Amino acid sequence: MISIIIPVYNEEAKIRDLLSFLKAHTGGEQLEIIVVDGGSSDQTVEVAKSLEAKVLVSPLKGRANQMNFGAEKANGEWLYFLHADTTPPPTFIADIKQKIKDGFECGCFRLKFDNAHPALRFYGWFTRFNIDFFRFGDQSLFVRKALFYKINGFDEQMLVMEDQEIVSRLKNHAQFGIIEKQVITSARKYQRFGVFRLQFIFTIIVVLFYLNISQEVIAHFYKTFMSGSSY
Repeated sequence: MISIIIPVYNEEAKIRDLLSFLKAHTGGEQLEIIVVDGGSSDQTVEVAKSLEAKVLVSPLKGRANQMNFGAEKANGEWLYFLHADTTPPPTFIADIKQKIKDGFECGCFRLKFDNAHPALRFYGWFTRFNIDFFRFGDQSLFVRKALFYKINGFDEQMLVMEDQEIVSRLKNHAQFGIIEKQVITSARKYQRFGVFRLQFIFTIIVVLFYLNISQEVIAHFYKTFMSGSSY
């Protein structure tokens, strides 16, 4: 069984459509859908419960904490981490199972934005390459649960970049597979802050991360330039 783990914080506007989509495209497969809330003040939890998802409230806020908490409560042999504003292809279960059959214990999809801006199409194009620099949580992540625990899950000390950091550790223990199909993720932040401005900010964050700048400094930079961001 695959356990889908979705960390959320004030995602009332997105979670209904995502959960409805997942339920409509299970292909008869046995799935466990776990929504892990980080203290939402809107109707995220109520909406998720109304759609019969397994809803957990994480003791600690933050994606790394929430995803680890969801994994701890998951019953599936395989874990699939998915953001609330990202929609996988309709065949995502079959796609993941094929990659597993091919011998991969972890991997992700390529990325496409729900906006046709040329720069966003260009950014998404790079996700075809199996290079850590181009790995982000929006691409979703599947991993065998045993492997996830072997590497001690997400690093809960990470305030940002937790999705990219775990990929480098996974690659030390298993082959990481890139599924050719694309997940579609929301461009809402790019629309709000500006495509080039936001990508410049993200690029700086990635560079700071690889320069081993402290998480506190990177998080402060992120919050300063992304004030008002929902998550």
